[in-house]
Amino acid sequence: VQLQASGGGLVQAGGSLRLSCAASGRTVSSSVMGWFRQAPGKEREFVAAIGWIGGKTDYVDSVKGRFTISKDNAKNTVDLQMNGLKPEDTAVYYCAARPKLRAEIRRGLSDFDSWGQGTQVTVSS
Repeated sequence: VQLQASGGGLVQAGGSLRLSCAASGRTVSSSVMGWFRQAPGKEREFVAAIGWIGGKTDYVDSVKGRFTISKDNAKNTVDLQMNGLKPEDTAVYYCAARPKLRAEIRRGLSDFDSWGQGTQVTVSS
């Protein structure tokens, strides 16, 4: 599956951005989809994921209540709505897909087999 992330940019603290990940070659309705981020000098970390059965979601504690992950099966996209952004949210954000029909939501990088190219999010204080 090919993934194309977009929607990043520069925003002031407290602002909002909406990231979108367009998938081709596989339907998002049959894959667990996730968002990860990597800040300068840090390891890539899990941010959020959404299952393909029942729409179950998972978030890292630092974004709970501020970020929302969602799927649009008709458009074959996965979005990440980010509200209340903080300077510590600054990172390159990547969308990723688990292997087809793997129903469990996981947080590990190795649990995802397809990655987008990343989109930069910068939050100024």
